[in-house]
Amino acid sequence: MKKVFASDFDGTMYFYKAEVKLPPENVEWIRRYQEAGHLFGLCTGRQVGGLTPFINGLVEPDFYITSTGANIVDRDLKPIYKRGVDRAAADAIVKAVKPKNYRVTLDVEGDICVFAKMDYPGFYYVIDSVDSAPPGLIHQLGIHTESPAEAAELSAWVNANFGQYVNAFQNVQEVDVAPLGCTKGKGVLLLRDWMREHYGEIKLFGIGDSINDLPLIEAADVSYTFPYAPETVQKKATKVVPTIVDALIDSMAL
Repeated sequence: MKKVFASDFDGTMYFYKAEVKLPPENVEWIRRYQEAGHLFGLCTGRQVGGLTPFINGLVEPDFYITSTGANIVDRDLKPIYKRGVDRAAADAIVKAVKPKNYRVTLDVEGDICVFAKMDYPGFYYVIDSVDSAPPGLIHQLGIHTESPAEAAELSAWVNANFGQYVNAFQNVQEVDVAPLGCTKGKGVLLLRDWMREHYGEIKLFGIGDSINDLPLIEAADVSYTFPYAPETVQKKATKVVPTIVDALIDSMAL
């Protein structure tokens, strides 16, 4: 049976506010996991273009579940599954939140679209409206608020007003707005079906640190989280571990 490990990115294996953002021990044990014949991939609210500049040459995922399950690609970035947010709904949400001066990001076919220039090492588009975004599916909107409380309030507002089109998930002080029905949990279940066609039966492991990781944690056969995760996440996880390295080691032994 093939072991498949789906990992959240921010706050789980990568820490953008820390001095060492991608700890070398995380990289080392991901490589060991793959060298042992298991599969490791990412399950995140980020876009493909929001991942590759930070992991190239260090981590080579076997799959990418991005934009909360709306864009799933294989290790060569070839599509497995794609969904898009209704453009009219995306436009209405953007127009509603722009007066608050929140940073808004669109994932269009894996590329980052923003409304102002930013300090970023990878490629991105600067747009002035949803209409000026490049053609293709808008897999997700990302909205950066000022606090977890604001993110919780905004998530509830989006779901109440646009729930027929999208799901909004709180990720600490970020809000991820994905197509209706898309979750990290649905993403890993779709991936499991794809993996079974290619590898036969699999055992699915999942790890995450925030509220938006709950669907991933609930869908996994064995799930992990951390002592710093919200209590609701810790209660749902199979095991609470200090780091992703501990989870990888544990999963290799199961």
